[in-house]
Amino acid sequence: MSDEIRITDLARPELNAAQRGALAYAETLQIELTRHSILQEARRATGLEDFGPSDFLTRLELLCEEWGSDDGLTNLGRLSLRNKLVQHARSRLLIQDVLSRHPEIHAIEIKAPIIVAGLPRSGTTHLLNLMAADSRLRALPLWEAYEPLPRPGEQLLATGVDPRYQRCADQWRMMQSLSPLLAAMHPMNPDHIHEELELMGPDFASYNYEWLCVSPRWRDQYYACDQTPHYQYMKTVLKILTWQDGDRTGATTRWVLKCPQHLEQLSVLRRVFPDATVAITHRDPVSVIQSAVTMLAYGQRINRQRVDPDGLINYWTDRIQHLLQACVRDRALLPADRSIDVPFHDFMADDLGMVEKIYARANLPVTALVRQQLQAYLDAHPRGKEGRVIYNLRDDFGVAPAQLRARFAFYFERFPVQVEVP
Repeated sequence: MSDEIRITDLARPELNAAQRGALAYAETLQIELTRHSILQEARRATGLEDFGPSDFLTRLELLCEEWGSDDGLTNLGRLSLRNKLVQHARSRLLIQDVLSRHPEIHAIEIKAPIIVAGLPRSGTTHLLNLMAADSRLRALPLWEAYEPLPRPGEQLLATGVDPRYQRCADQWRMMQSLSPLLAAMHPMNPDHIHEELELMGPDFASYNYEWLCVSPRWRDQYYACDQTPHYQYMKTVLKILTWQDGDRTGATTRWVLKCPQHLEQLSVLRRVFPDATVAITHRDPVSVIQSAVTMLAYGQRINRQRVDPDGLINYWTDRIQHLLQACVRDRALLPADRSIDVPFHDFMADDLGMVEKIYARANLPVTALVRQQLQAYLDAHPRGKEGRVIYNLRDDFGVAPAQLRARFAFYFERFPVQVEVP
C-alpha cells in the first residue's frame, strides 16, 4: 500500500464525523475573545494576580481586536485562538511569580546555544530534533513549550506523568481526530522538540500568532517594533527552565533551539545570544510556500467558514519574501566562524554529515556515543513515517511555480538553492 497522501478537497473540504461534531458543539458556546475575560480566566486558574510589566496589554488587546472582529472564523476557530491566549496569560503569571520569588534566576547564563534558523518547511524541524537526540544538549519538548511552569500545587499524576505532559498528549489526540493528516505534514506529539518562540507567547509577541490566524494588523505591529525585549523575555524563560533542571548558574546546560522567525531577526539574535552558533537552512521558497499553504488550508476547514486559498498564497508569499529579504540583508552580521549555511538538498543527502559540520562550528566534538544517539533517532523516525503528502501548487492553488519563483530571484542569487518545484 502506498504511503502517499493526496489532499484533493482543500478548497471544498469534505468533513469527517469528528470535525462536524466539534464544529456543531462549538456553535453552542459563547466565546468571549476579550482582554478582560482572558486575564480573568488566567487569574482564576493560577490564583495569581501579578502579570509583571504591563506593556503586553497593548499586544494582547490588538490580538483580541483583530481576531474578535474576524467574522470568517468558525466558533471552533475562535475558541482555539482564545485558548491559546489564555494559555499564554496563565504562563505569564507563573513566570512572573517564580521570578519574584527567585530573582537569582536572572543571573543564570545561557551559554553558547546552537540555534537553527530557516524558512518553515525547510528542514529546520528535522535538524532540531536530530541534534536534540544528543544527550549533551538541552532542547524544548512541545509539552514544556506549551507550559514551561507547573500550576500552583500540581504534583505528578499517580502514573508518574507530569500533568503538563498529559494535557499536551490529550490536546494532540484531539488535534489528530480533527486534523488526521496533520502528523504527515508537521508532527507535534508531546515529545516532539518545539520552537522556543512559544516562550515569547507569555509576552504576547512573535510571529507565531500569524500561523494560528492570518493577522495583517498583528504582522504590521510586529514589523514596526524592535523585537529585542521579546527575545530577552524568551531568554529569561530559558533561564527559568535551566534553573528548574537544577543548574543554578547555566554552567552545565547548553541549549539547542530553532525558529524561522530568526531569519528576519538576525541582528536581534546576535544581540541577545552573542556567543551562539547559528545554522541557517535554505530551500526553494516555492516548495516552502507550497507545503506551508497546503498545511494551513487543511487547518482552515475547521477554523474558518470558508477556505481561502488565494488569501493564503498572497499572505504567505509576502511573508516568506520578507523573511528572505531580511536574511539576505543581515546574513553577514553573524560571525563566519560560528555560523553555517545548510542547503536543504545537502542536508537531506547526508543529515549526519551536516550535523558534524554544525558541531565543528559550535566547538562540540562528535563522539562515538553521540553518533549512536543520532543514528538511533534516525532509525526511530524514518522520513515519511506518518505518510508523505503530495503537494501541487498549480492544481490546488492555481499558481504557476515559475511565476512565483521570479519574486525570489534575489535569494537564489545569494544562496546555493536548488529548484524543487518545476
